[in-house]
Amino acid sequence: MTTGFSFAAGVAGVTAVQVVALIAPSIVAAIANPTEYLMLLLTALTTVLFWEGAFAALRTRTPSIHGVTTALIVCVLVSPDLALWQLTLALSLGVVLAELVFGGRGFGFLSPAVVATSLLVFSFPQVSLAPGTTNLALATIPGAVLLAFLGLISWRVMLSAIVVTVALLKMSADGPDAITIASAMAFGLVFLVCDPTAASVTNPSRWIYGVLAGGLIVLFSGGPTLTTEGVVFAALIASIFAPLIDHLVVLIDARRWRVADA
Repeated sequence: MTTGFSFAAGVAGVTAVQVVALIAPSIVAAIANPTEYLMLLLTALTTVLFWEGAFAALRTRTPSIHGVTTALIVCVLVSPDLALWQLTLALSLGVVLAELVFGGRGFGFLSPAVVATSLLVFSFPQVSLAPGTTNLALATIPGAVLLAFLGLISWRVMLSAIVVTVALLKMSADGPDAITIASAMAFGLVFLVCDPTAASVTNPSRWIYGVLAGGLIVLFSGGPTLTTEGVVFAALIASIFAPLIDHLVVLIDARRWRVADA
């Protein structure tokens, strides 16, 4: 768990800040396709709040609204012409399998938004995610600054992922320019790769995690042009390895301290 989870109102406070950070990207997505986006958002919110309420009732807890951030992220990522039933199915599986079965937000180790979009692409090969745009990247910046300032995302992860991605792409003769790279990966890097529930938590492991994520973004994009699918799959695989990276770093630190004390 990152230090951000200890501030103010805990997980509820984190959710509120993430919603604020997602407002500008959501507005950009809504302006591009107003009617389609509204239908996607209503469907997504209904789905996540239903499952939040169902699991809260089963556990006799107060229902939460943590799934709102998942709905907002997914609605920015998916194509505006996505079938609503496909969105409902993917979100249901993502929220339940990646979050609610573990006890809710902060207890799992995967981002429900990453799992939902990954399952969407895996399950429906004809479905494509929305490509990143310059406007979306610019709209992501204020939220990224806010989240980084409050300690909810790590600048080490962002910097290492960006450096590795740019370095690998620039090795190609026809590699994209900086604006194209930023447009393609900005939103996914901030809200998927850097998700505080999924990223590594120690400072050394954050560098390693970011390097891994950056390399996987290029690998899964499959070419000199980055894709949203590549960023999503990179976030999924990197987050699976994040606990192992943290564990190995802690073991190395513990061994170093034992040797120093010997």
